[in-house]
Order: sequence, then structure tokens, then C-alpha cells
Amino acid sequence: MAESPNSPDVSALIMQFSKWPEEGRVKTRLMPELGARGAMEAHIRLSLQVLDNLLASGFPVQLWWDRALEPVPEAAARIVSQLLAAGVMTGIQQGETLGQRMEAALDEALQSYDKAVVVGSDCPSVDPEYVRQAVAALDTSDVVLGPSNDGGYVLIGARRTLPGMLNNVDWGTERVLHQTCHRLAGHGLSVTQLEPRWDVDEPADWQRFLHQANR
Repeated sequence: MAESPNSPDVSALIMQFSKWPEEGRVKTRLMPELGARGAMEAHIRLSLQVLDNLLASGFPVQLWWDRALEPVPEAAARIVSQLLAAGVMTGIQQGETLGQRMEAALDEALQSYDKAVVVGSDCPSVDPEYVRQAVAALDTSDVVLGPSNDGGYVLIGARRTLPGMLNNVDWGTERVLHQTCHRLAGHGLSVTQLEPRWDVDEPADWQRFLHQANR
């Protein structure tokens, strides 16, 4: 599914992971403050902001949905419209755990590209320059991680993958970054960590996003 680079200078693919916007299934930790519909609208706004940031990096971009879904939810119209306007191809994540899904996406992209990067749709702090730093880090490291302030990471990139390299990680906990680094080291993969960034999980994170977006 990963498209071939359309120029010899295009050596990296940036993949945005996203869930379909459906009430009650996205940004659930925002629901006590925003309600199910408000949390879904927040998810849509964040997804579009991340997409804009990734497109501005200058690298080819794909968006990978969390599952195959027919028909497409009406709420996804704004995202789908932007994808079509920008010529962004879409894919479906494969795997039971987040680690399996990211490993599979990276592995597939590396069949056609020298480097691959995955970014979540709740990470608006991943700006174009941060993406470029991640791609550059893969000149000298097998894997690059963009740590988040909550113990996870907002970005993972690779120039090679090994089976099971993201297994046995307690996703959604403050141990994610530490466990991932331990797993990668155990597979003999070199890792570069970028400066920490933040993502949007809690109401305070959403307010931070709104404050920065409205400046």
C-alpha cells in the first residue's frame, strides 16, 4: 500500500495514525468536560492540525485509520476532504496492539522508502521542523523517538525494523518510553531521542492547544 517515492530526493514517508471520528470512541478523557460530541470535534480538529503540520514538512504523507469502516462516518467528511485535496493516500493499521500496528506500518513503508515515521493524531506539538529532525536522526540511528511529557512518545521513526521490537510494552502508561527503549536495545537497534513534546489527552492539554492555536 505504501506508494513509491516520486522523486529520488524523497526518501522518507510520514504516516499519521488516526481513529475514525465517532462519538464515544475518541478522546474519551475529554468527554467529562466536552461531552461525547465535543470530544469528537476536538479529535477532528487535532487530526487536521497534525495533518497540516506533517504536510508542511515537505515529505510524502499517508494517513492510516484504526480499522476498515464502511460506510465512512459523516463526521469524517472534513478529514477526508482534506486528504483528497492534498492527494494523501490512506491505509488501515494492522495488529492487535499499538506496538504491532506501528511496527507493521513502519515495516511496510520501509519496503519502498529508506525511512519511515509514525505520528499520532493527538500530537499537534509535532511541527514540520520536528519531523525534519526525526528524519535527519535516522541518518545515524536505527530508530528515533520523540518523547512526550507523560512518559510515552509523540513520534517513532525507523530505518529498519525487527519482528517483535515493540512487543511487551504497557501502552497508555508512563512506562511506555522506558520499556520501548529497553525493547529496542534488546534487539540491538540504536535509538536517538529528540527533545520532549506534548500531546492532547487530558482537558488541560486541550486548553493548552486552544491557547496556542489562538495566539
